[in-house]
Amino acid sequence: MLRDSITAPQTTALQSCRLYPPALVCPLGDNLDDIAQRLFAGQRGLRHSNAWRPEQPLPLGSVDTPLPDDSDWPAEHRSRNNRLLAAALQRLAPTLDSWRAANPAARMGVVMGTSTSGISETEHALKYRLAKGEWPDDFIYYRHELGAPADFVAWWCGVDGPAYTLSTACTSSARALASASRLIKAGVCDAVIAGGADSLCQLTVSGFSSLDAVSIDPCKPFSAARSGINLGEGAALFLVTGESGGIQLKGYGETSDAHHISAPRPDGSGAHDAMAAALQMGGVEPSRVDYLNLHGTATRQNDSMEALAVARLFPEGVPCSSTKSLTGHTLGACGALEAAFCWLAMAHGRLPPHLDTPDPELPSLSYSQGEQREVRRTLSNAFAFGGNNIALLLEKAE
Repeated sequence: MLRDSITAPQTTALQSCRLYPPALVCPLGDNLDDIAQRLFAGQRGLRHSNAWRPEQPLPLGSVDTPLPDDSDWPAEHRSRNNRLLAAALQRLAPTLDSWRAANPAARMGVVMGTSTSGISETEHALKYRLAKGEWPDDFIYYRHELGAPADFVAWWCGVDGPAYTLSTACTSSARALASASRLIKAGVCDAVIAGGADSLCQLTVSGFSSLDAVSIDPCKPFSAARSGINLGEGAALFLVTGESGGIQLKGYGETSDAHHISAPRPDGSGAHDAMAAALQMGGVEPSRVDYLNLHGTATRQNDSMEALAVARLFPEGVPCSSTKSLTGHTLGACGALEAAFCWLAMAHGRLPPHLDTPDPELPSLSYSQGEQREVRRTLSNAFAFGGNNIALLLEKAE
């Protein structure tokens, strides 16, 4: 047990939290060894599809992993989003079961991040209603409510502690990891299942297309030829505990630009301050960061402001790359997924490569080439609509 007795919540002196090996189901696969191989080789997991925009095939980061059958689940849990989570939970099970067996009285919570939840199922139900004049018999609105993912994970795992979902667009699952850390530091939980999932659906494809933010070619973050994002899907889960050792969530920084309903502040000040706050919480100087996972959506404005922020905070340079060129933008899942890529970089001592030729009009950054090296500290960025920003600092314990 982590504690000899269960007491009222109280703030602890805990400085960081342990991140056990992640469980991933994403465009690069579902096995950590295979995902790492493709990640470090710079192998794109994008496939052209006209499923969501018949008039123009798009490169999408779709998941090909066979997902669990949900036909015998309670009706409110039946969605592709939850099936992605279930596939990730199956892969997390050995770690989770072992930890719970060793800590039978531990208090466990769930914090998820998503932006789509089960909206795809509601889209199908709406089509049926338009054609038939009534809702299908199996339609349950709850499946697309934003709280559904955390409720599903708690149901699947038998967790009766705090369970909630955050939906802050593309920062959602990164914020879930920060919230997990806060629950543990506050003494509310001993461990938290944290991460997130998003699934491809008509809402996101059409919505981002209406903003002229979607590229018809494989995305090229920070390139002069960048023309927008590729959308993706996936699930990424961590077991987060208050233990020492392993790979730690050392710090996080959260800011809000309050600049525009969708566009980031052009000078990158909010992104800069989020990264700086994460480093300050972790007591780490910028020069000691070994790798930075850029948010890097391949949109004109995001890449421009992020390059400004990185160049300002890291005047000596930091090896960096955007892995969205491999997976597409997995929206609410991207924060946890890319934190998992940082985890893999530290576990394997290798950097994910940056694939595309940099835009000479952007500040010069030190893009990684997939080199092998010791990776002790990583920073991962996630930025979202409304200028909400978060950076996560991970550190491998000595």
